[in-house]
Amino acid sequence: QVQLVESGGGLVQPGGSLRLSCAASGFIFSIYAMSWYRQAPVKERELVAAITTTGGSTNYSDSVKGRFTISLDNGKNTVYLQMNSLKPEDTAVYYCKAERTVLDGYVNHEYDYWGQGTQVTVSS
Repeated sequence: QVQLVESGGGLVQPGGSLRLSCAASGFIFSIYAMSWYRQAPVKERELVAAITTTGGSTNYSDSVKGRFTISLDNGKNTVYLQMNSLKPEDTAVYYCKAERTVLDGYVNHEYDYWGQGTQVTVSS
């Protein structure tokens, strides 16, 4: 079992910055990727950014590219999302996701885990 606890959300003015954190606990050693999603009212949940725990490769949605940065801490059990130049359209509930692989004989089983979400509101 993997537990994800998110923090760092809040109210910020347009052009401001926030840093979201997601701390993983439990059986975290087999996590191979972590990512951030967001969901605004009356909108579908969308991928914001993702990072691999092995090589540190990243990818971003076009709407946040150049403004947001995803990263891992030294122990690779916490993922961050640094959000700069925030816009009102960034307002949403942000969720972190962990992907874990468990080897069972010759078969690899993959599991997804989600955080509880944290509210980000960008408004003047």
